[in-house]
Amino acid sequence: MAVLCRNHRGFVETTAALAKLGADALFLNTGSAAPQLLEVMQRDGATTIVHDDEFAPLIADGGPARRVVASGDGDGAPTIDELVAGTDDSPPPAPSRPGRTIILTSGTTGTPQGAVRAQSSSIAAGVSLLDRIPYRDGETAVIAAPLFHAWGFGNLAVGLLLGGTAVLRRRFEPDDTLAMIARHRAAALVAVPVMLQRILELPAEARRRHDTSSLRIVPLSGSAIPGLLAPRFMEEFGNCVYNLYGSTEIGWATIATPGELWEEPSTAGRPPQGTTVKIVDADGDEVPVGTTGRIFVRNEIHFLGYSGGGTKESLDGMMSTGDTGHVDASGLLFVDGRDDEMIVSGGENVYPREVEHLLELHPAVADVAVVGVPDDEFGQRLKAFVVLRSSVTVTSDEIRSHVRGEPRPSQGAP
Repeated sequence: MAVLCRNHRGFVETTAALAKLGADALFLNTGSAAPQLLEVMQRDGATTIVHDDEFAPLIADGGPARRVVASGDGDGAPTIDELVAGTDDSPPPAPSRPGRTIILTSGTTGTPQGAVRAQSSSIAAGVSLLDRIPYRDGETAVIAAPLFHAWGFGNLAVGLLLGGTAVLRRRFEPDDTLAMIARHRAAALVAVPVMLQRILELPAEARRRHDTSSLRIVPLSGSAIPGLLAPRFMEEFGNCVYNLYGSTEIGWATIATPGELWEEPSTAGRPPQGTTVKIVDADGDEVPVGTTGRIFVRNEIHFLGYSGGGTKESLDGMMSTGDTGHVDASGLLFVDGRDDEMIVSGGENVYPREVEHLLELHPAVADVAVVGVPDDEFGQRLKAFVVLRSSVTVTSDEIRSHVRGEPRPSQGAP
């Protein structure tokens, strides 16, 4: 059964109901276009879709014939509230098999693949996360990260495991998020890095009018933390930022704590208990400390495979993340880039992410993307697309000088 919902109780009620039925829950991305949604549902054999009424136009010309509206008036389809009102409170029969969750990967090209997980893996994830992130029982969390992604859904499961309260909003708005933290005295804000950027972009007086003193942890995942975002956020909101590096397929690899992010803002941290991370070369041999190689991970929550067939590359029981990185002398992991993003420029291996990090440290830079382009002299070179902060000017030569003058992240850049 497909689920196309924003963050609200309808998503949670639907997920719980599908688990009780032993049905497979296919979580769809609310930002996908109609052709992509229809292709995913057809590939994975969805027979029913539960959706918010705002998405009805996207599935009007295809998709499952059976439809239930999670949020809205239904427009002819039954709503969750109507189904609840029309049934008694007797427990459903036990399913013949446990249900599974299918979470779409965030691939950059083509149709996203469905990563299949057993329902029980969410409990295992919650237990292991406690080794590096100090969740507490009974606390309230504002979950701003989308529930249809592994990070939002995993934190929902942790909250259920610990008897906590989840505060959900259909859309992320930075000022509203701070208001929810203050109103509910939330101890946690579950987010992705860009959400913290949006909060810090609010005027100072807008941020300070909300009492966020209850905020104890801000666990992040979903993308690399840009530049000095973590220490900038912690300067104002306290030592609260935790950064999880992982993927939909492998779950997690490492988690960085506030102390580690103060010391090395670009680090991905260390493996939690029960997780092993190795950096290997093209032949599968482990590389020395400080040397960049391919990242492989072993833990208990690897996905079961793609719903359309296939899986990730494995090596001696460890699964590839698809990234390259290195470990420093203290054991901290640094992610240098994607396997397929590396370019060879003048005989040197260069990763766009490394240059992006250096550019993010420039005080005039708001956002940046670096890609490889053909070059007659060097074979390939990097090209940077830079977005400047408001009311700031800087020349391309000044940007180049900044990159040349900064130490490489692998050599201990702040």
